[in-house]
Amino acid sequence: MNEHESDEARGISFEEIEDAPAPPRARVDDVEPPAESAGDKLERKRDYLEGFLAEKPADAAPGEPGSGIYDAVVAALKEIFDPEIPVNIYELGLIYGVEVDDNAGVVVTMTLTTPHCPVAESMPEEVELRVAAVPGVRDAEVNLIWDPPWDMDKMSDEAKLELGML
Repeated sequence: MNEHESDEARGISFEEIEDAPAPPRARVDDVEPPAESAGDKLERKRDYLEGFLAEKPADAAPGEPGSGIYDAVVAALKEIFDPEIPVNIYELGLIYGVEVDDNAGVVVTMTLTTPHCPVAESMPEEVELRVAAVPGVRDAEVNLIWDPPWDMDKMSDEAKLELGML
């Protein structure tokens, strides 16, 4: 018993076709031309882009990244360099947090590479003075912490690149 005979016994029928006509090709005859020219469309896109680029970001809250005071404080921290490592303390990962309250008071939480660091006495004072000098800052406070301890994983990629670690 061949394959077709067993299928027929189960009630399945087959029709063998030697040559079937090709299906009709798809045609798009009923599409209307665009309502605007290519030049009009380009001009519309250009206007949108100009408006997008001209739009200023919404003002961030004083304590959030993107706000004037927060960004100015971070910029000031990036000007302070570790005396033993030629990288600023922000990229080095010594700054654990920058908090700006609604009254423009700034609290910087930081650490040092080691508790026995030669600048353990002077670095927090320098950070406090630099942050307090940022225009708009009412007062500055620095909290020096040791937990979690600093390690090289806290460094930014820029710092690692600068030190030849990438």
